[in-house]
Formats: sequence, C-alpha cells, structure tokens
Amino acid sequence: MKSYRKELWFEIENRRGFINITSQINSCLVESGIQEGLVLCNAMHITASVFINDDERGLHHDFERWLEQLAPHEPLSLYEHNRTGEDNGDGHLKRTIMGREVVVAVTGGQLDFGPWEQIFYGEFDGRRRKRVLVKIIGE
Repeated sequence: MKSYRKELWFEIENRRGFINITSQINSCLVESGIQEGLVLCNAMHITASVFINDDERGLHHDFERWLEQLAPHEPLSLYEHNRTGEDNGDGHLKRTIMGREVVVAVTGGQLDFGPWEQIFYGEFDGRRRKRVLVKIIGE
C-alpha cells in the first residue's frame, strides 16, 4: 500500500469565505499515483473547515446566512472564549457545524463523487495562513 501526504495553504483576506479546493485535491491524487484507495482532507486549524457540497453561489450565501444566525460574530460578549482576548468564539462553533474533514473514495484514479459533489475549504476566522492536510492511501 502506498501513502501520500501534502499540506495545502490558504489565506482568506476576509473573516469568512469558501474556496473550492477540488482541483487541488485532484492534483494531489494524480501526483500520488494511487488508483484505488481513500483521500482524507482535513483542516489543521480550529476555526477552519473542509466539507463536501455543491459549488453554487446561492448555496454559499445560504451557508453564510445560516451560520451567522446559529453563531453570530457579534456581540463578542456572547462567547466565554472571547474573554481570553480572542474575538473568534463564533469561528470555533462554525467549524464544528461545518466539519473538520472529508474522506473520499478513489476509484480508477478518480475521486469517486456523487453528482455535483465538490470539496471546499471553509474559513471562519481568516486573515492569516492556514493549512489543509491531504492524506491519500491505497494502491
């Protein structure tokens, strides 16, 4: 069995944002040479996420609105965590809702997706570099 590991780095200029990283994950898969196996992608920061969904602008807007309703950024006093000097208590909750990682099957050297599925990096406390781990195992 082969194993491949790579870190992808992202820096979102705003507090929140979504990036379709499917093409970068596909590039990693090609680079790995693995034809049958599994791809794990996980955010290596506690206010960022990796998730699978549709690449549709309206849906991304809905995510933004829904997440802000569930865990609004302000008032900052809403979160005990912010009493440590941070202002990202909401980002931790949003990451928990959207998830830490995804696992995708690899079949015939391709990501084995359902219709419309794409992989996204979600940022909930941006303006600094953060990384995503890509780990691929298989034959």
